Amino acid sequence: MPDLFEYKCPCCGGSVAFDSTSQMLKCPYCDTEFDAKTLQSEDGQTLYNKPDEMHWGEEQEHWTEDGNMRIYVCNSCGGEVIMEETTAAAACPLCGNNIVVKGNLAGELRPDILIPFKLDKKAAKQGLMKHLQGKKLLPKVFKDEQHIDEIKGVYVPFWLFSAECDADVALNATKTRSWSDSRYNYTETSHYTLYRSGDLSFADVPVDGSSKMADALMESIEPFDLSQAEEFKSSYLSGYLAERYDVDDKQSKERANTRIRNTTLKTLQNQTCGGYGSVSVKTSSVRFRDNRVRYALYPVWLLNTSWNGKTYQFAMNGQTGKFVGDLPVDMGLYFKYLGIYSAAAALILYAVLTILQYL
Repeated sequence: MPDLFEYKCPCCGGSVAFDSTSQMLKCPYCDTEFDAKTLQSEDGQTLYNKPDEMHWGEEQEHWTEDGNMRIYVCNSCGGEVIMEETTAAAACPLCGNNIVVKGNLAGELRPDILIPFKLDKKAAKQGLMKHLQGKKLLPKVFKDEQHIDEIKGVYVPFWLFSAECDADVALNATKTRSWSDSRYNYTETSHYTLYRSGDLSFADVPVDGSSKMADALMESIEPFDLSQAEEFKSSYLSGYLAERYDVDDKQSKERANTRIRNTTLKTLQNQTCGGYGSVSVKTSSVRFRDNRVRYALYPVWLLNTSWNGKTYQFAMNGQTGKFVGDLPVDMGLYFKYLGIYSAAAALILYAVLTILQYL
C-alpha cells in the first residue's frame, strides 16, 4: 500500500483541506464541507473513498543520496514528491493535492492530541502588519520594502510533561535599612537563611520535539489552550505542513525539568518571601510524583520576510494569534533617542543637585 494518502471530496473528487474558519474539511472546487472528526476511519483512509491498490511490487518511496530526504510517488498525478524524512503532511508540488505520510503518524509516532488551526493565512499576514506597528526604532522604509518570502502553516510536534512536585529550598535573603545623623550616613544589611517547602502541580508543560524549531521561538508564542484540543485525526493536517518529532521525549525531558524546576523555585520565592530586599536560591530539591508524558501537534504560522539582504523569521500561534519575531533597528534613530534620553537624564540630575545645594 502506498505510504501517501489524500483526502478527496466524495462529490467531485477534488483534494480537500481543513478550513480553520469553519473547522471543517472543505473542497475548494465545489465548496462541500465535511466533519474532520468523521471523515477519517481508523485505518487512516476516508470513509467515502479509499485509493486503488493496484501495484506491481514497485517501490512507492526511496531515499535520496543525502539520506535525510525521501522520494514518494503522488497517488493523483504520479509525480515525484521529495520531502524530509520527518515530514508528515505536505502538498504535491506538481498537482497541488494535499498529502499525508501515514508512516510518520503510526505507532509510536501517532500523536495523542492535536489543536486544530483557528486562524488562517490572512490572519497571519495581518499579525505581521500589527507586529510592525508602534516600533519606534523600526526603519521607516521597512514596511514598504520588505516582502513576505514564505508563509506556511505547520503542525509542530510537542511533548507535554505533567507531574506533581514536592520541593524544598534554602534561600539567602537580606534586609537593608538606612539612617543618618549630623555626621554620617548609615546602612545596615541583615542576612538571613530561609527554608521553604511546598507541593506544586504541573499539567502539560510543552517542549517542542522538532530540531528544526528554535525552542525559544516556540516558547515565546505560548500559551496554547488545551481545552480546545481534539483527539488526533490526520484529516486535520490536510492543507497544512506537519512534522513528526525527531527529538524524542527522553531527549526533551531535561528542558521540561528546567522549566518545571525554575517555575517551582520562582513560585516559592515570590509567594513566600515578601519583605526582603533580595532573595536568591542557596540549595534546592525538586522531586516528581505521578509524572507522565503525551505527544501533541500544535498549530504554528511561520513567516519569512527579507529586507536589505537579510531574512527575518516570525512565528504566530495558529490558535491564539500571539505573534513574535525580531525586527531590524534603525541605528540613526537609536542614537538619536539615546542622545535625547541622555540629555533629559542629565538635566534632571542637574536640577536635583541644584535643589540639594539650597537644602
